[in-house]
Amino acid sequence: MRASFYKPFRFGLSENLIRIGSGYFFCRCYKTQIPFSRTHYAKLTPDDSQLLHCLFQGRCQDARKLLEKLPERSSHGHVVHWTCLLTKYSRSGWVDEARMLFDIMPEKNIVSYNAMLSGYVQSGRLNEGWRFFYEMPERNVVSWTSMLCGFADAGRIDEARQLFDAMPERNVVSWNSMMAGLIKNGDLEGARQVFDQMPTKNVVSWNAMISGYAENCRMDEARVLFDEMLDRNVITWTSMISGYCRSGHVDEGYSLFEKTPERNVVSWTAMIGGFAWNGFYKEALLLFLELKGNYDTKPNGETFISLVYACAGIGMPHLGKQLHAQLFVNGWDHDDYDGRLSKSLIHMYSASGIMDSAYFLFIKNSSNCTAQSCNSMINGYIQIGQLEQAQICFDNAPIRDKISWTSMITGYFSVGQVSKACNMFQIMPEKDAIAWTVMISGHIQNELFAEATNLFSEMRSEGVLPLSSTYSVLLGAAGAMAYLDSGKQFHSLLIKTQYEFDLFINNALISMYAKCGELDDAYRTFSNMCFRDLISWNSLIMGFSDHGHANETLKIFGAMVKSKIRPNSVTFLGILSACSHAGLVQRGCDFFHAMSNVYAIQPALEHYICMINLLGRAGKVKEAEEFVSRLPFKPDRTVWGALLGICGFGETNADVARYAAKNFLELDPLNAPAHVVLCNIYAANGHHIEERQLRREMGFKGVRKVPGCSWILVQGKVNVFLSGDKLHPEVDEMLSLVFGTISES
Repeated sequence: MRASFYKPFRFGLSENLIRIGSGYFFCRCYKTQIPFSRTHYAKLTPDDSQLLHCLFQGRCQDARKLLEKLPERSSHGHVVHWTCLLTKYSRSGWVDEARMLFDIMPEKNIVSYNAMLSGYVQSGRLNEGWRFFYEMPERNVVSWTSMLCGFADAGRIDEARQLFDAMPERNVVSWNSMMAGLIKNGDLEGARQVFDQMPTKNVVSWNAMISGYAENCRMDEARVLFDEMLDRNVITWTSMISGYCRSGHVDEGYSLFEKTPERNVVSWTAMIGGFAWNGFYKEALLLFLELKGNYDTKPNGETFISLVYACAGIGMPHLGKQLHAQLFVNGWDHDDYDGRLSKSLIHMYSASGIMDSAYFLFIKNSSNCTAQSCNSMINGYIQIGQLEQAQICFDNAPIRDKISWTSMITGYFSVGQVSKACNMFQIMPEKDAIAWTVMISGHIQNELFAEATNLFSEMRSEGVLPLSSTYSVLLGAAGAMAYLDSGKQFHSLLIKTQYEFDLFINNALISMYAKCGELDDAYRTFSNMCFRDLISWNSLIMGFSDHGHANETLKIFGAMVKSKIRPNSVTFLGILSACSHAGLVQRGCDFFHAMSNVYAIQPALEHYICMINLLGRAGKVKEAEEFVSRLPFKPDRTVWGALLGICGFGETNADVARYAAKNFLELDPLNAPAHVVLCNIYAANGHHIEERQLRREMGFKGVRKVPGCSWILVQGKVNVFLSGDKLHPEVDEMLSLVFGTISES
């Protein structure tokens, strides 16, 4: 049997018209998208593989002969077998070969046409699929729905909607497909309209709408549908659990998880991931242990990704290593088809500073290298102080994003290499608000406030809108250095540019005004806040405490307790400091004991120092010495320094001072302030021989006290004056201004 060939042009496709016997067949020839072995194709019989090979080479006549050699079957059986082959080819990515098979099939039915259409749609070749759909001799609801899904998945939602409106017949799958397409393209309102208009809904309809709301954190609307739904399944419960966790309502999610009548690995993983991504790392790991006790359910790769991030967040590298070992023992490391598991392990090892393991995984999975993995490596090296390695990783990274650049800038600032950080910023291809904020914060970190202010002005002139964190950093610096004028300027700018302040800005304002001594402004900002957190209360308490307003501090603490905000160690530091300044010994002791007895807060070193100062300011130096002797740890030089410091408040405390100084100087023999304090105590108590002897020892050791200093900010420049310093060129004018001796002109 010989074949005659013609090459007409139709729709711009190359076609062969094959004449076999008395019949003619169009055979379109394409270049295959997926290379494959000549001798073996997965899940195909030898005859099917041979047929595919002929189609791959464009040997349409040989392919037709192979079809004829298939075992004798009924006409209907032939069509079913050919259609199954066509579906196998197209689903495996051999769409062009499937079309060639379709063209030489002697018989076709509506199922054959739908199979070919589905091949085009699922491979993303929508234009060819639409042309094929248009040419189909007949179409059914499956044909229309398949084309609708193709348009929706490709984001061509308007065309999908037009097709849906034109459908002569719809079933529940058509309605669900239209609704799912609208949800996928962000039109939840349109999807809800379709949902409400559906003549018949099934469990898929309800789950799709609930999942759409949950994925967009619209949990109130999702909960209404969930409560109305009668026939819930595990997908319904899991969608709600994931939605609550995604929106930060982990308690609600866990409450539903406990009530779930049926759980599968997806349910468990959703809850474990919900804990991990919301910072409840311990809870995620404990829930995994509970899952391991459930022998009917085995974890999957997604479960371990969440667990690895939990290990990184909780700071337990040994536990992370055990988890990594479990992956190998159970063979779960082979499930890492998309590289996400390796990426999470690289993050975990980098966050823990175990860079050898991180580097091994990074090189091993270099084919799946992502910007996130590169950034994990860079940050890991920076964390352990290996900036050179971080720079090498940055320079060799195949993918660099804004985070990569910002991490390197932050790294150089952290070690004081300001010029290198500035150079990195200058060559950074695209600077966003985060990069500018890091530059401002880095300069402040290195005590370059004027340069940071100039950067802030430059940032605004470049048209980059400052973040809340930008203002928080600047306000924090203004408060730390008591630059009230600068702080007020930033506050005024905030009022002009932002309609409403968020929690971080308000807290920064309270802290700035409190540190600068403007307690009325701090309290006014606090009073105007709609929502206050623990930092808000602590900032106000510390502000009033530092400036000696003990009664107001205790009143604020009382209001804080009434508002059901649980205090922490910082709160009690402010309370104890206030009691110390006011001489409220008994109340201070009561608060100190309440820390552990009432609030289960273990006192830290700074709380013990506050108690020493509290007793010393009240003249109870002996009691302070006894307090030090009862400490649950070995006193360090901070403790001995505090005890030595309070000895000056009494008249006859030379013995305690000598005892404290002896222990202090054993730990820090060249400490000048300790020598000076002890000298002053000797002089105040008439022990002049000991004083002279100690001063001689200071001379022999070369111990010199650093002179005290003051500073003033003028036009963004800090002018520093040491004690007794008269080297400043304008010192006379400044002194005249301070003492009011300049005559007004």
